[in-house]
Amino acid sequence: MTISLPERVSQSAFDGSRLRVVMLVDLHDGTQKRFLDAYEQIRHHVAATPGHLNDQLCQSFENPSQWLITSEWESAPQFLDWVNSEAHIEQIRPLSACIRTTSSMRFNVLRETGERVTGGAVQQAPRLGDDLVRHALTFTVRPGSEEAVAKLLADYDPPSAKVDDSTRLCRTTLFMHGNRVVRTVEVKGDLTKALRYVARQPEVRAVEEAINPYLEVDRDLDDPDAARLFFTRAALPAVHHVAAHDRAAAGSVGRHALYYRARPGQGSALARFLAQQAEAAADLPKSPVLSSTVFQRDDIVVRLIEVRGPLDKDPVAALALQGDRKAAVLDRLLDSTAYQPPADAGQPAQLLARTGMRLITDRLAAPDA
Repeated sequence: MTISLPERVSQSAFDGSRLRVVMLVDLHDGTQKRFLDAYEQIRHHVAATPGHLNDQLCQSFENPSQWLITSEWESAPQFLDWVNSEAHIEQIRPLSACIRTTSSMRFNVLRETGERVTGGAVQQAPRLGDDLVRHALTFTVRPGSEEAVAKLLADYDPPSAKVDDSTRLCRTTLFMHGNRVVRTVEVKGDLTKALRYVARQPEVRAVEEAINPYLEVDRDLDDPDAARLFFTRAALPAVHHVAAHDRAAAGSVGRHALYYRARPGQGSALARFLAQQAEAAADLPKSPVLSSTVFQRDDIVVRLIEVRGPLDKDPVAALALQGDRKAAVLDRLLDSTAYQPPADAGQPAQLLARTGMRLITDRLAAPDA
């Protein structure tokens, strides 16, 4: 008997295909020479970055204040390693001072015509999307302030979901693990535009100002450069998402987050392992996990899952550890000492309790908002 597998909604940074990054920038008046000088200073440093293939700087002939920077990379993880690094933050600082607005998009190469670029591969097949962009932000607060911060984050009034005619906020979920805060967002339309919109809303600004005294790293949201730096360092990109479109969701469905602290230098490998496991689990019709999103930056990995029924009913499925020796692989990638008491991947129920994050608030926008 042939069993039809669920149709998948998926995105992935780990399919091995080349990545094309497109950034459209609008410059402040009178900064073109500074912008060009800054670009000239950094482009050779960027070219020496592992995985970088080429880049181009283009100027609009219709509106000379608009510039386009494109780059190509052997794979998405190599680009993410660079764009999330402190080296990148320092390299682009002179450029950022010249830019009024910017919009960045990232694409896997699916088809190409003409001479092929050396390095990387093309995406084998198009993926099915659900018209949502997923992203997360993370930061830490001072130990001992967790309850005060949780109350502030839970009690704020959310802004209107509509950003403009093409962009809207769909869902925002906040979790905490010890003194670490993780905010996941789902946006329809332009992510950058949505994040800027949220940051400008009075109700959001009031909460951000209220939690400032509790942050481990100071920030000044009234200073555009300082705010940009904070949110760049807080970014926790979605590197993998998979969901079965036609899997029946009978019974209650809960949203949960798991916090995985990787061994030093193993963050990308851990995220890749969890992504592979989530893909395999999507083939199991009876799996209680309906969707899985992996967010990763450096050695911080967070997995957001939708689960049918209690989270702890099937710890192996919740942790994506199906298969022989998978717990041993996870144990080699996980920094067990980052949890108190230490975590043991060989004990799924124990590990689930250690990695599980506390849900602070989950806001789903009304369909007609």
